[in-house]
Amino acid sequence: MTSTVPTAAAHHADVQPPITMFGPDFPYAYDDFLAHPAGLGQIPAVEHGKEVAVIGGGLSGIITAYELMKMGLKPVVYEADQIGGRLRTVGFEGCDPSLTAEMGAMRFPPSSTALQHYIDLVGLKTRPFPNPLAPDTPSTIVDLKGESHYARTVDDLPEVYHQVMDAWNACLEEGADFSDMNRAIRERDVPRIREIWARLVEKLDNQTFYGYLCDSTAFKSFRHREIFGQVGFGTGGWDTDFPNSILEILRVVYTEADDHHRGIVGGSQQLPLRLWEREPEKIVHWAQGTSLASLHDGAPRPAVTRLNRTAGNRITVTDADGDIRTYEAAVFTAQSWMLLSKIACDDALFPIDHWTAMERTHYMESSKLFVPVDRPFWLDTDEETGRDVMSMTLTDRMTRGTYLLDNGPDQPAVICLSYTWCDDSLKWLPLNANERMEVMLKSLSEIYPNVDIRSHIIGNPVTVSWENEPYFMGAFKANLPGHYRYQRRLFTHFMQDRLPEDKRGIFLAGDDISWTAGWAEGAVQTALNAVWGVMHHFGGGTDASNPGPGDVYDEIAPVELPED
Repeated sequence: MTSTVPTAAAHHADVQPPITMFGPDFPYAYDDFLAHPAGLGQIPAVEHGKEVAVIGGGLSGIITAYELMKMGLKPVVYEADQIGGRLRTVGFEGCDPSLTAEMGAMRFPPSSTALQHYIDLVGLKTRPFPNPLAPDTPSTIVDLKGESHYARTVDDLPEVYHQVMDAWNACLEEGADFSDMNRAIRERDVPRIREIWARLVEKLDNQTFYGYLCDSTAFKSFRHREIFGQVGFGTGGWDTDFPNSILEILRVVYTEADDHHRGIVGGSQQLPLRLWEREPEKIVHWAQGTSLASLHDGAPRPAVTRLNRTAGNRITVTDADGDIRTYEAAVFTAQSWMLLSKIACDDALFPIDHWTAMERTHYMESSKLFVPVDRPFWLDTDEETGRDVMSMTLTDRMTRGTYLLDNGPDQPAVICLSYTWCDDSLKWLPLNANERMEVMLKSLSEIYPNVDIRSHIIGNPVTVSWENEPYFMGAFKANLPGHYRYQRRLFTHFMQDRLPEDKRGIFLAGDDISWTAGWAEGAVQTALNAVWGVMHHFGGGTDASNPGPGDVYDEIAPVELPED
């Protein structure tokens, strides 16, 4: 997400280094942990070669497996579909293979510093993502209630948008200590972060995003709230987030997760795929040249169909081929709803309050549709107006957000005709790709009556609705008011010394377990938590000079709210 109406952070982000995305709930510097020459830790030699089940081959699962392999364990990855999870990059049938569409994660903030560690590790490059009014976006159209505004910068928008910007900045300051928290996170002032956040969690856990806006004197105008919801500081409007907890939104703006996005050149799925094939230079127990791919003879195990506990507090896994294997430890990285529906589970796997937290997890829907086009025709100049003939588009019409993705002048390009969330996503669910495209082209023709988009399309559309994907059932977690306690249970599950002995050995990871859900950074952070948990489970530990997230847990544990 980026700033159409800039956040307070956007005013100074260009003159200071990006903050690390360790966030207010658990202020631990994962980027420093990863960069330390001592590594992430080690396990006793007697445990080398032990198998550990890693369920889910998305980014969190692949990072978990990669780091466990480096320690000398043998990860056994199970994947129901394809490596990558919601890092899913697809091509267009019959088109140049360089043309790709990001069906899941497509833009990453610089504050995702743990994620950036792995992007750099595998040699991927990034480039600015063409969000609305971003510096590298040629132009933006904001189209509301049938009225369009053309802008190259926020200064080109009408005065009412500046009023909304001022209201949002004032709202953050008066209700959420924005400047103080942003400064504390940037300076990694853990005591100050915890002091501010503890007060806000207690005060705001029961508050919706919309309720928070309504309680602000700065947002007393319904018109301002409506504009903010429809185009706001998000890339398709944030009204779809209005029912969610304001704490979720504060985590985003505090850490600048909504600013200065970059895309991965060639597609984000390359990251887990390259880690799958990568042969680490520093590896214990395994021979040089070992990779996750070589440990799996090239392919992961198939989907998990059953999980249960067996004698000796082991975790027994049954897969779609009927193969049954038992492990001393397992890491579950798929979306947690899978444990409620697609996988037959033993209730003894987790404490009952953790099951409750999984059942209460709220997932947001999300849909996208992409088409390949012959060239970036949107950069043509309209002879009458002198403007670009088409622009990155935010609208209250069905399409909501349209993104223009070019590969250079006169090269084939891609348009994301629509990116929508929640109710807007559900509107597309009954329609197939071509039916969706027709509705989208009609909506855009009302904004650009003189532009024949269809004449530039050179291949069939590709689409996704994540709520309809059988191994996902939604795009990403977003806590509702009152869900903080549930999220805390899931995030802290890696600290298993606090659990009964008969509830240990299986660890949770993935961005829906993290505090930064919907961001790849959360997948990375929870993977590293799980790696620490597994290492500890096998009697290992970190180097004293590089304490892991579990080693410093008592100093920075998330705020604990009363249960009564």
